[in-house]
Amino acid sequence: MDNSEIHRMYMQRCLELALNGMGNVAPNPMVGAVIVRNNQIIGEGYHAHYGEAHAEVNAINSVKDKALLKDSTIYVSLEPCSHYGKTPPCTDRIIEQGIPNVVVATTDPNPKVSGRGIEILRQNGCNVTVGVLEDEAKELNRRFITYHTKKRPYVILKWAQTIDGFIDAVRQPTDPVEPLWITNEHARTLVHRWRSEEQAVLVGTNTVERDNPRLNVRNWCGRSPVRVVVDRKLRLSTDSHIFDGSQPTLLFVGNNSSSLARKSEFAGIANLEMITIDFVKGIEAQILKELAIRDIVSVIIEGGATILGSFIQKNLWDEARVFVGSKFFGDGVKAPLFKGAYSTFDEIGDSKLFVYRNEESI
Repeated sequence: MDNSEIHRMYMQRCLELALNGMGNVAPNPMVGAVIVRNNQIIGEGYHAHYGEAHAEVNAINSVKDKALLKDSTIYVSLEPCSHYGKTPPCTDRIIEQGIPNVVVATTDPNPKVSGRGIEILRQNGCNVTVGVLEDEAKELNRRFITYHTKKRPYVILKWAQTIDGFIDAVRQPTDPVEPLWITNEHARTLVHRWRSEEQAVLVGTNTVERDNPRLNVRNWCGRSPVRVVVDRKLRLSTDSHIFDGSQPTLLFVGNNSSSLARKSEFAGIANLEMITIDFVKGIEAQILKELAIRDIVSVIIEGGATILGSFIQKNLWDEARVFVGSKFFGDGVKAPLFKGAYSTFDEIGDSKLFVYRNEESI
């Protein structure tokens, strides 16, 4: 086995470790680290929770005999940080321990790092190799990279549609306020897992009025996302589940007479922040900007055809996850139309899941 194959093998292990941080480290990236001496792994670590130790530090701490580090190689799935944030720079720790060889999958797009960590290591005598499994590392942290390069969250669209292409039936005023399920229980559990992996979930007014969703994580473990609700005229009832105060909620409203008149009704709701935007100028970029300001690096949009279509029309999306159930509606609300690169396919009971990528965002 040559050096390149060895590097790829240990970097693959870094990527596997990094995935353990999914849903817990944002707005930080998922990072894994492996320390190798004489072709044996002597230490491993990953970034487990935001604000806690980074992967490199956890890997170093896992090595019982620190003297071995002076004759070792540390593999890291992302360039070691070189600035003070919630924790000290990882470059300092690597240098202090005298680790002579560092193998990095890809550079960090964060302007606070962005090649500086690699430069510091080299200036202090470390032999640094960059680009091992680079594409795989970038795919892993596509949310983090999008946030820093495009200055907006990574946008995931999600909906379920019938075989004949409808995402909702024709609703009557007397119909119950509850979801009209198109998929099965297994698909709904998967959606809850997705929510635990993203920082925010977004819906529009119609979805709240028709389905009264909670937008939390009930059928999976993990943290519930920030709820983002778009209600231009502030017509939603304060009794809606999304205003129960159980998790942070951002409510985007318009600067109009109807919304201004009702603002006082929402003033005492816990965990609620009301944000006024100009709907005439288009809401999509404004919403994403406000989310980015709040360090939200990913959002999954679970709204109806109107809100989904608006982000598609502005080409402000990165990934689309589309369930196709086994039901026929014959009439109703048509599913959004979009152009995306087919990525993956899966069968979940009697439902099918298609995942697409926006070719322009890759």
